[in-house]
Amino acid sequence: MKQIYLDYAAATPLDPAVLQAMQPFFVEQFFNPSATYSAAQKVRAELEAARATIAHWLGARPSEVIFTAGGTEANNIAIRGVMAQYPEGNVVISAIEHESVLATAHEFDCREAKVTADGVVDVDQLMRLIDDKTVLVSVMYANNEMGAIQPLRNITQAIEGIRKQRREQGNSLPLYVHTDAAQAAAYLDLHVARLRVDLLTINGGKIYGPKQSGALFVGAHVRLKPQITGGGQEGNIRSGTENVAGCVGLATALQLVQERRHEEGKRLHHLQQLFFDALHAEIPSVIVNGSRKSRLPNNVHITIPGQDNERLIFALDEQGILCAAGSACSASNEEPSHVLQAMGISVADAQSSLRFTMGRATTQAAIRTAVVELKKLL
Repeated sequence: MKQIYLDYAAATPLDPAVLQAMQPFFVEQFFNPSATYSAAQKVRAELEAARATIAHWLGARPSEVIFTAGGTEANNIAIRGVMAQYPEGNVVISAIEHESVLATAHEFDCREAKVTADGVVDVDQLMRLIDDKTVLVSVMYANNEMGAIQPLRNITQAIEGIRKQRREQGNSLPLYVHTDAAQAAAYLDLHVARLRVDLLTINGGKIYGPKQSGALFVGAHVRLKPQITGGGQEGNIRSGTENVAGCVGLATALQLVQERRHEEGKRLHHLQQLFFDALHAEIPSVIVNGSRKSRLPNNVHITIPGQDNERLIFALDEQGILCAAGSACSASNEEPSHVLQAMGISVADAQSSLRFTMGRATTQAAIRTAVVELKKLL
């Protein structure tokens, strides 16, 4: 049976060009980049070239890019690294953050901003949560379950006004902005100066790169407390011998998705509209969750009232159609999605919801087949 994969938000296949770029560093160029002999220094040069590539797409300096083992670690380093420097401070996040942000932020004095029924953060309410002791605001660029793109520029512009007020009042406490761009990196502009963010997370496993590869942009003005101590690699923030193959793969993957993001975004947006239209035509009871406009082009999230989403996922799997109920990181958790609950969706409807996320291999035929098979099951 030919599989129809519709869970690209959980994992993407490795791009063949990425694999090709990585291969030399598994066997031939296996040297430790911290060693002093020439063979190792050639590997160091490749590592730094990968860092420079990532910095280019972020509009940053290479020294502002820290390699990590994925998005979860990058989020942890960003939040813990800042909050450990300012233990009396507080952090403000949105209610729909990835678990790696939610769990880490709640280790500290944390406030959560509400979101609208479309899954978009309430900017006014978020601003009211910021007080004189707030040192970090973390709002994801685009949601991993709903695909809702957050008004990041509006948030950072408003925060700039708060910073100005602090300077006038003699409050020297910093106010940093972090964004988890794991889902956004393949489709949206990542230029940190245009976004006005101080920290930004990317994840290779979501952009056709290797799993357990990631990076954290840390602005030169930001001071983080080291989270993994040892040999002092990665600006003394994350010690340990670098995963050179993973770093090179991440850089290659980021370059490829950013170069193709406009063309691929248009293609997926067309498929997304086809998906919505087919669902409404074949299954009129379907409810589309989230904004139809401010949304990643590969995301389709629906509720089918009265249905058990877990049962539907298993039944679709038997037909070769792979989809999800929400975040893969919390798939084993029987609790309804915190994202859907934050949007005001009832527990019953949350447990009747499915997420389909498309990618490079998705075709019109695949979408039509998925909708027909779903209709048969219902």
